[in-house]
Formats: sequence, structure tokens, C-alpha cells
Amino acid sequence: MKGLIAKKVGMTQVFDENGNLTPVTVIRVEPNTVVATKTQEKFGYDAVVLGLDDLKPKHVSKPYAKQFPENVTPKRHLKEFRDFDGEVKIGDQIGVELFEKVRFIDVTATSKGKGFQGVMKRWGFHGGRATHGSKFHREAGGTGCCTTPGHCVKNIKMPGHMGFDRVTVQNLKVIKVDPELKVLMVRGAVPGVKESTLIVKAAVKK
Repeated sequence: MKGLIAKKVGMTQVFDENGNLTPVTVIRVEPNTVVATKTQEKFGYDAVVLGLDDLKPKHVSKPYAKQFPENVTPKRHLKEFRDFDGEVKIGDQIGVELFEKVRFIDVTATSKGKGFQGVMKRWGFHGGRATHGSKFHREAGGTGCCTTPGHCVKNIKMPGHMGFDRVTVQNLKVIKVDPELKVLMVRGAVPGVKESTLIVKAAVKK
């Protein structure tokens, strides 16, 4: 499994090799530092722990700093990748070159938060008629079950907090990998706001 921690820059559009205009998301992949390695003998599985963004010593608690080796600066973001492709050791730097031969990737991030929303925006309800005297425009309609069982059953679609969920978008096509600019361009949109942290992996289903 190939994977790195990255940052979302924003969206733009580029021309592909056939001259077609393609909307892409630009992902900035700064070098990830190998913080720790886990082996089958000791932990029961093989994995690599990668870190991104250095922290100032005054902002790091002693318990948090203990998980970093002496030659590795404490990192803000940590992510464990199981069955990591390639041989690495603690302190190594892994950049965007990891995806040079990868055609499709999966991106995981926290989606944009939209606050408290009604059923029309949150779930796509059609709503009632907009005519005069309707008295039913954007409401959810009936949600209860009368006397029996006398309460709303679980999983009824209702108004509530929308967005700010952990979302994974699969099978995004890699359009360009630029090691000099440390960026990765993928076709389509990825979850999250600008400068949000992303988990980028080689596609599982392709």
C-alpha cells in the first residue's frame, strides 16, 4: 500500500495529452518523515508511521514527544500505513515521487462543514408545493408512527448538522506528478477546504 499525508491547494484546469480541458485538484505533497516502523513479529502486522509538519518544542507535551526518535522532530500530523510498499527506515523522507507510477488514488479528508441544515439541503427532499395556501413548503413531513410504536424509528432523515464528516473519494485519476513543485494533480474534486490535510493512497479497487 502506497500512501502519504498531503495538503489540498485548490482546483484548476489543465489540458491533457489529447487536448481536452480537464478539471483537476492540486495536492501539495511535502516530504513525509518516517517516524516509526511496525513489524509482524512485534505488533502482529507490518506498517509505517509517517509524520508531516514540524512542531515547536514548546508546543509539544512530554508524552507526545516520547513517541518520536531523537533524530526526528515532533510532527503535527501522524498517519499509519499498513503493508507499505518499499523498504524504509526511521528518519527517511518520502515525497511525491512515490506516486509517479500510480494511475489512480483514493483521497480521505474531512468534508466542508455546513452547519445546521434542513431536509431539503441535507437530504435532497423536494418539499411541498410553492402555491398560495399550501402551508407546506420546506418541511420534512410526517416522521412519527402514531400511537404504535409512539416514537420515531431510527435512521429517519431529519434536519441536523451537515458536513464535517470523514469522507473518502475513490479512483481519482492522476493527471500529473511534478516532483519539482511537489504537487500531484488529480481529475475531479477531493473533500475538504483549502489547506486541509489529506490522506492520499494508491487506489484499492484499481
